[in-house]
Amino acid sequence: MSEEIEFRSDVTVELVRSQAQDRDVLFAARVSTIGEQSIPVEGDGEELQKRDRGLINFLMRDRHGTPFEHNSMTFYVQAPIFVFREFQRHRIASYNEESGRYRQLRPSFYIPAPERNLRQEGRPGKYEFFPGTPEQTELVAAEIRRESESAYASYQRMLDEGVAREVARMVLPLNIYSSMYVTMNARSLMNFLSLRRLVEGSAFPSFPQREIELCAEQMETLWAEQMPLTAEVFNANGRVAP
Repeated sequence: MSEEIEFRSDVTVELVRSQAQDRDVLFAARVSTIGEQSIPVEGDGEELQKRDRGLINFLMRDRHGTPFEHNSMTFYVQAPIFVFREFQRHRIASYNEESGRYRQLRPSFYIPAPERNLRQEGRPGKYEFFPGTPEQTELVAAEIRRESESAYASYQRMLDEGVAREVARMVLPLNIYSSMYVTMNARSLMNFLSLRRLVEGSAFPSFPQREIELCAEQMETLWAEQMPLTAEVFNANGRVAP
């Protein structure tokens, strides 16, 4: 029996593993000047925090990037496939994605939320997005629903007749949901965030597609909980990746 088709307008991101702290940056940077004494020790205090922030700010400002690589975060992401194709433009992470060759893909499809901008005005490289009209919003929803339902019905018919999953999946559209693990370090993540979020105060504003920006927003929130000082300094320096 066919599964009921689900339409969603969200993406989800979970931090499933983290070996990332601000002090990872500090001991990696200090090894160049104090060698074995750079091994981190527990401590706090206002003066120590001020010194640590100063060093991270120096590294970020002058783009000494390698100390930000000595950490690792793994995210589990659920999003439509067209978002994953944008992720994989960033060849600075490790990816493992759900496979339509080895399992039947679930009938879960992305449909833009009513508040999602639909109209593009301007030329490539210099354009803006604006809300759609009520008629456009209704049209987009109706067309996506119709085509998604039709495509999944074709997929299901082929599977029912014994066609291999890797062949049957060819009819599925890019708005079907998939899932993947993404592993990267803080330096790579900052590069990703600088390109996939539009944030006021950025030295080099970027204009990402909204759906990958939704992922980036969640990833940044999770990262900032792990490395709050690094995240703060990243923003203070115009969101320029070191």
